[in-house]
Amino acid sequence: MFSQFVLMCVYLTHTCVSAHSLPPDKVVPFHIIKTRSIDLNNAYGLAMESRLDKVVEPTGYRLELEPYLEDGVFKGHVRINVTWLQESDEITVHSAHEIEITNSEVKAHIPADSLVSYRKDLQKIGVKRMSPDPKKPIVMLRLEKPVPAGSTGRLEFSFNGNLETGTTEAFFKTTYTTEQEVERMVAATQLRPNNARRMFPCFDEPGYKTPFELSVVRPRTMVALSNTPVARSEDITGEPNAVWDHFERTPPMSTFTLGLVIADLKQLGNSTIYKDDTGNEIELRVWGRPEFLQALEGVNEKLSRVFEEIATFWQVPLPLRRLDIVALPNYQGVKPADNWGLIVFKESDLSSRGYLQLAQELSYQWLGAFTTPAWWSDAHVNKALVGYLAAEIAFKINNGSEMEGKWPMTVLYSLYYEFSKRYPHSRITGMKQETACTKIELLFRMFNYTLGGDTFKRGLRKFIEDKRFKTFTGEDIWCSLSSAAVNDSKIPKEVSVKTIATSWIDKDRLPLISVKRNHDSNTAVLTQKVYLRERPHDVPDAARMLWWAPIVIARSDKLDFNDVAPIAWMKDRELKIPNMPGKDSFIIVNPEEIAPFPVNYEEENWNLLSAYLQSDKRVLIPELTRAKLLHDAWNLAYAGELSFATAFNMTLFLRQERHHLVWDPVFTMIDHIGRHICQCIHEKFQAYVRILLSPLYEELIKDVREDEENWRKNLRGLTKTFLCQAGYKPCIQEAQEQYSKWMQAKNPDEGNPISNQYICPVFKWGSQKEWEFGLQRVINFPPSRKQSERTYLLKTLAGCPVDEYKINRLLNITVLEGNGNFTETDIFLIFSMLTGGSQGYTTLFNFLSNNWDVLKEKFASKTNLWDNLITSATSQFTTQAGLDLVSNLYVAHQGEFGSAEHIIEKSMRNIREEAKWSAENLPVIEKWLDGYLAGSDVKDDQFIKN
Repeated sequence: MFSQFVLMCVYLTHTCVSAHSLPPDKVVPFHIIKTRSIDLNNAYGLAMESRLDKVVEPTGYRLELEPYLEDGVFKGHVRINVTWLQESDEITVHSAHEIEITNSEVKAHIPADSLVSYRKDLQKIGVKRMSPDPKKPIVMLRLEKPVPAGSTGRLEFSFNGNLETGTTEAFFKTTYTTEQEVERMVAATQLRPNNARRMFPCFDEPGYKTPFELSVVRPRTMVALSNTPVARSEDITGEPNAVWDHFERTPPMSTFTLGLVIADLKQLGNSTIYKDDTGNEIELRVWGRPEFLQALEGVNEKLSRVFEEIATFWQVPLPLRRLDIVALPNYQGVKPADNWGLIVFKESDLSSRGYLQLAQELSYQWLGAFTTPAWWSDAHVNKALVGYLAAEIAFKINNGSEMEGKWPMTVLYSLYYEFSKRYPHSRITGMKQETACTKIELLFRMFNYTLGGDTFKRGLRKFIEDKRFKTFTGEDIWCSLSSAAVNDSKIPKEVSVKTIATSWIDKDRLPLISVKRNHDSNTAVLTQKVYLRERPHDVPDAARMLWWAPIVIARSDKLDFNDVAPIAWMKDRELKIPNMPGKDSFIIVNPEEIAPFPVNYEEENWNLLSAYLQSDKRVLIPELTRAKLLHDAWNLAYAGELSFATAFNMTLFLRQERHHLVWDPVFTMIDHIGRHICQCIHEKFQAYVRILLSPLYEELIKDVREDEENWRKNLRGLTKTFLCQAGYKPCIQEAQEQYSKWMQAKNPDEGNPISNQYICPVFKWGSQKEWEFGLQRVINFPPSRKQSERTYLLKTLAGCPVDEYKINRLLNITVLEGNGNFTETDIFLIFSMLTGGSQGYTTLFNFLSNNWDVLKEKFASKTNLWDNLITSATSQFTTQAGLDLVSNLYVAHQGEFGSAEHIIEKSMRNIREEAKWSAENLPVIEKWLDGYLAGSDVKDDQFIKN
């Protein structure tokens, strides 16, 4: 029941706002002033957002902010230097509905005569009407006369707003309590992706990159940080507790990279001055609340190390004098606020030991702030490139220990599973955005391999040099890489990186490449088609889909996994490769998962690979490639592209294999096949699992240390979980011993004194009495305890047992008897959990069949429950026998299914497909298991039978 979840100008002089401009009740006030880059779930909607009319464009901002924390409000004034791009008597700007604009003014240099000479003084242009759009965060100014194209001038707005308190987004305030139980206040901004309009009227689109000058009122005892250092601080007449901070003018930048923090902060240690030969000379500082600084020990060194790596990669200096990293108390943003020159982290994120997130946020200083996506539709390529570079840098710094060496396996395998479905993403837009980004990230990895690291870097450096202070599209990146690749003769002149990339980006599918060798001519013919796991393989347009795939081949007669230059780029349905080795030598296409596609071979090549992996030479094949071979074989068998006998043979080397990367895909495979096979051979499959996993587990428990690597702990935990599910006696006995402590507790309903890991094995393999004890704990569960604990207990009560009596007992109490301790939500959960194994859904089907009339009447007014019951009870069968059961039920109750009529009809269609698969594969699996179990020299007496 457990599964392994494999698991982006004209300069205005400042005029100080005096104390007399403050509200009457605030003459002596106490002044104080919540995602990484562009969140992809937002990006999809933002890409559809209508753009401002290109009437004027901003060339500089002067922004003044006065926050009043007690009232949760702020007031401000903004002057925006603009140039008229076309003659118009209308101007539109972004301004959220919650921003109150109290005054607006337009001034311009208007031509004095027909020779279009411009007057030196600014002429005030009257505003006839200011109209907020009722549906969009836009305000239109209708002027008394049109302003000619080419005119320059400025817009001025005075405004009021409310500080956000429910979220840490836009201009927000939050509070925290110190260790001395003193409440402190924090104010800050998170303006990504388009929240600047919620703080001040502006041109809130990424393409408008202009300098900013910010002034802000802050308490004298607090620190204010922004994108640039404070140029000067100014006392406020009559207000001894507050000062104006005037920050230096920023480089040209987008509105969403503007940042501000005001809080009781202290710098961690001394600043680090980073200086290099490319022109970087920047001060790096880390900030936190005083009592939290100890938890940030080491962050200065991490920051310096990561910044050096990223600066060395780009070799294009940041036009910043200072970069501040802040651990902000009670910041609730899902991802850091990566403003240019000021990055705001959750305290827990910045204090963590890893390098990956820090590398991501520092990378955004170049790619995202220095150069910026032209529109939200380019967010994917921005995030993908940053994600790839950050992963590479984190991997380099700590040898992959942070990611346990699993990158890019986890994201790659997830992509394989998602894109091999009949309906990828289950039509969920957010998931589609994330997988699209992941795919592009893997494409950058592919190009780094196939073009070579030097060419890859040269192309990206030229790109960012060309796009400094500008915006970019994905095409700009591909063109820069293509130019570098052609110059270095890494791709044919008639080929472009954009063409290659587009062939992967424009479809939510991946290719399967199959290899057929001809030993008489020492050639190999490669063919490509859509890779599909789910049946039936009837995806529309599949026959027309083609990818540009790099063909990299490793061969056993001259094994070299450092040579990753493609011998060809496959763009057609078929490709012939000459000069292949003889029949006694294997080949490996796409080693190290250079490109995201699985590979199939003829049986002879698979057998050569299996034999080699079982030899001592196995380690000559890198662990990522060993994992790929195993992963490809099993998934191709599952997809009906390879015999399961061959796929099972590819697992024989695991008996000697101890690298966790190679084992990582095994657990998913066990879970997938375990769910799919019928009960008739389940016991044999469990025996195979025990023989496969027990030697590994027994070795892993010999040396358990508190300071051991995470991968070792995780591997031990997964191995134990799957062994317990397969009936491994030592595991079951340990679980029962621990469970007995709960059963013997004086007040067992007060809480569960044992780890959750022990519950499912007991419910599955333990006695009826032990299971009944668990049932009573759900029934008697006190409302004072966390309901999530009850939910977990109920899930395991339903989903773990393979004993028909236990399942029927639960169904009788909750459904037929209508026990008041169980809600409709509970019943939904029970039905769902019973679909996880053949015994569960078979028992549920029989329960439905035997109690049809009662259930039909009970759920007559509960369509959702009825539909869910029919789905859960009929949709999971995979054999002809299961099809017969469901078909007979359909015939027996024809016309009685009501709202679920289409559900059972769909179930029968799907079962017919699955039954074909079972008829073809189950005999093969059983035959292989019989031979394996008979020939195994590993004792399998430490298990409990069903």
